[in-house]
Amino acid sequence: MAKFAYTAKSAEGESKGGEITAKDEKSAAQQLRSEGFLITSIRPMEEEKKGVDVRFFDRFTTVSLKEKMVFARNLSVMIASGLTVSRAINNLAMQVESKKFKSILRDVFDEIQGGVGLSDSLAKYPRVFDDLFVNMVRVGEIGGNLEEVLGIIATQLEKEHDLRGKVIGALIYPAVILVAMLGIGVLMLTFILPKILGVFADMNVTLPPATRFVIALSGFFTNHYIIVIEISLFLIVGSKMFLQTELGKKTIGFFLIKTPAIKNIAIKVNCARFSRIYSSLLKSGVSSIDGLNIVANTLGNFYYKRAIREGIEEIQKGVALSVVISKNDMIFPVLVSQMMEVGEETGKTDEMLVKIAEFYEEEVNQLTKNLSSIIEPILMILIGSAVGLFAVSMLQPMYSLMDNIK
Repeated sequence: MAKFAYTAKSAEGESKGGEITAKDEKSAAQQLRSEGFLITSIRPMEEEKKGVDVRFFDRFTTVSLKEKMVFARNLSVMIASGLTVSRAINNLAMQVESKKFKSILRDVFDEIQGGVGLSDSLAKYPRVFDDLFVNMVRVGEIGGNLEEVLGIIATQLEKEHDLRGKVIGALIYPAVILVAMLGIGVLMLTFILPKILGVFADMNVTLPPATRFVIALSGFFTNHYIIVIEISLFLIVGSKMFLQTELGKKTIGFFLIKTPAIKNIAIKVNCARFSRIYSSLLKSGVSSIDGLNIVANTLGNFYYKRAIREGIEEIQKGVALSVVISKNDMIFPVLVSQMMEVGEETGKTDEMLVKIAEFYEEEVNQLTKNLSSIIEPILMILIGSAVGLFAVSMLQPMYSLMDNIK
């Protein structure tokens, strides 16, 4: 006897999916037919357990969030309209503008034509379709409600896109100011200041510390610009590599949830993402434990990952999720555990999670609108300090020269 994953429909159009034990596919089909269902897809469960063969270069392939969002929405509509999965994928492959995504969808189409399931085909591109996307599609395939699950995925990606857009939009202004300030500073130290500072070399005065510092810095940038470029590249690459380590993830996670001007946004963004993702998984039919494992892999902040993974062990012992969350009040506000408790008591956890997500998404929206007014004073202090240092370093030698003339 073998186990098979199947989807089937009744004469009335009712969908059904799940696992069935039978001698072979024919016996499984006969068993379901006797129950009034006609198989639409079936494959051995052994295929589900096999590791997915991911090609080396596919690990580095990525596609924008907006493209994935449109893909999920259109695929949902096409399947709901009666198109087969393979035909819908083929149609989308012809419509997308991105050559990279077009190539991926053509590969997925070929895999499906060869008998591979949609979820397994998508799993070969982990940088494009993450655990959340792949597992929800797999549940939809087994449950026979793939079009509904794809609609949930599309909604999740739309909310993710909106949330990310608000945060990035709020950070563009300070980022542009800082880059411009650094660029102007390097330009002045390399090209402008050497001409001005040459005057001080002919002066018979003792230069103040600030001026000597500026002269030394300008000389270093001018005479050792290759070393400056190498150091800059080393810091960029080194920082990126450090942030990929466990210590780096822990450091940046701690910085985000502890820095006064940033922690409110970081905590609310993570709470919104946790609630939205977990709600989507529960709605699509993923079990609570599997859902929390996927959420832990999807969230970026180290402390949220750790809290959820430690919580899974407690939940398996019978502890409620709301209790687990309440123990991590540093990263989960009290409101989250309280609303989760209400959801657990009423049996509407997924609906309550949506309300939590909507609340914190609106909070993030308001915070990002006010972020520029918070950052502007900090930027003004930085710019003022830089200009002040330059002005003092230039004016002090002149005052010393005037004192000598007197």
